[in-house]
Amino acid sequence: MPLTEIPDRRPQHLRDVRYRSFSRPDGLWDIEGELHDSKAADQVFHGNRHVPAGTAIHHMWIRATVDTTLRVQAIEVAMDSHPLGHCPEANAALQRMVGCQMGRGWRKSIQEHLGGVASCTHLRELLFNMATAAFQSMPGVFAGDDPEQPPRHLGQCLGWDFNGPGVATYYPQFVHWDADARAARSAPADRAVAQKSA
Repeated sequence: MPLTEIPDRRPQHLRDVRYRSFSRPDGLWDIEGELHDSKAADQVFHGNRHVPAGTAIHHMWIRATVDTTLRVQAIEVAMDSHPLGHCPEANAALQRMVGCQMGRGWRKSIQEHLGGVASCTHLRELLFNMATAAFQSMPGVFAGDDPEQPPRHLGQCLGWDFNGPGVATYYPQFVHWDADARAARSAPADRAVAQKSA
């Protein structure tokens, strides 16, 4: 269902962002992101630089190669279009993300390694959502090793609310799950076991 139509509007800016994923014969996965910015009308930028409508202002790619635990093994970056001549110098900093894991803390890692003038705003934006593309690509990535624990995507959005119909239908064993309450209940038993073994 499309959005409602608003009459008499004039287009200004177009940003296209695309993610793709590939399984590799070596058991690794490539997650690729592409960002393309353009204007709907001719523009004049820094240094009296004329940019025709539809011409890329930013056009860049990232390929992150990850293993089955979503840990980054390699990163490749390309910039075809950028507003300043030295913008591609930001590419090298992305090698700091090798060894980081696409999971909880991914955005924090990006900010720690690439924040501010260390790299490029648009490359950071591409990296942020590469984790989501990876989650959607790799079978079983949401499942944990402990069947007593809920899959990682539960409790992360309204659709998978522990108190909602999605969890009730597909994961009834985790309805009304409260990790903090369960941890509090199990703590005395854990202490008792520790005291007996001491």
